[in-house]
Amino acid sequence: MATFVDRVVLHASAGDGGHGCTSIHREKFKPLGGPDGGNGGHGGDVVLVVDPNTTTLLDYHHSPHRSAASGRQGQGGNRSGADGGDLVLMVPDGTVVSTPSGEVLADLVGAGTTYVVAAGGRGGLGNAALASARRKAPGFALLGEPGDVADIVLELKTVADVALVGFPSAGKSSLVAAISAARPKIADYPFTTLAPNLGVVQAGDVRFTVADVPGLIPGASQGKGLGLEFLRHVERCSAIVHVLDAATMEPGRDPLSDLDVIEAELAAYGGLDDRPRLVALNKIDVPDAEEISTMVTADLEARGLAVFPISAATHRGLRELSFAMARVVVEARTAEPTPEATRIVLRPKAVDDSGFAVTREETPEGPRFVVTGSKPTRWVRQTDFANDEAVGYLADRLARLGVEEALLEAGAEAGDAVVIGAGDRAVVFDWEPTLQAGAELLHGRRGTDLRLEGR
Repeated sequence: MATFVDRVVLHASAGDGGHGCTSIHREKFKPLGGPDGGNGGHGGDVVLVVDPNTTTLLDYHHSPHRSAASGRQGQGGNRSGADGGDLVLMVPDGTVVSTPSGEVLADLVGAGTTYVVAAGGRGGLGNAALASARRKAPGFALLGEPGDVADIVLELKTVADVALVGFPSAGKSSLVAAISAARPKIADYPFTTLAPNLGVVQAGDVRFTVADVPGLIPGASQGKGLGLEFLRHVERCSAIVHVLDAATMEPGRDPLSDLDVIEAELAAYGGLDDRPRLVALNKIDVPDAEEISTMVTADLEARGLAVFPISAATHRGLRELSFAMARVVVEARTAEPTPEATRIVLRPKAVDDSGFAVTREETPEGPRFVVTGSKPTRWVRQTDFANDEAVGYLADRLARLGVEEALLEAGAEAGDAVVIGAGDRAVVFDWEPTLQAGAELLHGRRGTDLRLEGR
């Protein structure tokens, strides 16, 4: 069973908002106590948080569907419903959040970094909050908004200062074990390492991390072997160390050809040309390996590479290599731009920004008018269409926003189809202009009721 997962698809569902309550205060000797329905609670968010103690996405591989709690419904006596608790998901440092289509949403680097994957729905207002001078006793409440539903891709890119790359069985895991306290699996067969290993190295006053990238082979950038799965872990590293096997007995292989093959794969993957390179000629404790390392050192140095003959088994040359890696890491850290102070940018809305748009569409059944905008969409979601007074309240809100005037300007006539919202949550209805909200807005002579005229 896999113990390391660095890419998963997460299905996140935020909590729905609780519905508002419709209630009238009832007490002895107080027949007109007024509305006292409480508001619904807000739904919980789904939040990603970087946790230094989390190193894999394995939990989300086994349980990809995660849901936050929904808000509770409001109650009478002006009691608001409880908010749904946020669902906090711990992810490793270096997790990239993107859409299934590849659009990057967030790059989570640094302990405590957070990102809201799906926002919870707002709670609906109770009839007590909807009461006004013109609507003293609302007979309806607003529904809670549904929470966001999102499918996202979590991809882990290891955060390390130095990446060790090379052919399988070149001794990368042995090197990590020799210069740090990490204890990766070590064996005498290829592809022993099936997941990147991280080790912390102390060289003088400099402390840095080293990542052992699983063995690369020709064609790794196109998916051959394990290379394509783990080349992403090299992207964040400040330096690359080529671990070359100076004692290989395979035909057609030598340190120079191995270096050319790995460099070709790094170039094919792309984005790594600016990383400084070091070369570690490993296994010089093996007979004839030291002689081979001496022969190829001149050619490697002619390419502008710093060469370090080492033996991970006897620890020969490891001190020099560790301090060389430390110097490269310090230079990279020094070259990093100083982060600017956080600025709050205020972007006020334009004077003529109505907050919505009306689009006319021609269909075989006739013209259709689509209303888009955050406010109209939210108001439709909160409306109980089984309650005529609630529908009238929605009509009043849309009219005050200017939707009715915009429909008239777009050529809408009574009976035309109007769509508010998008997708499965869109609401389609036949437009009737100048729809009034409720009985409170029907004005007449004192002692009369316009609803009874003509009966």
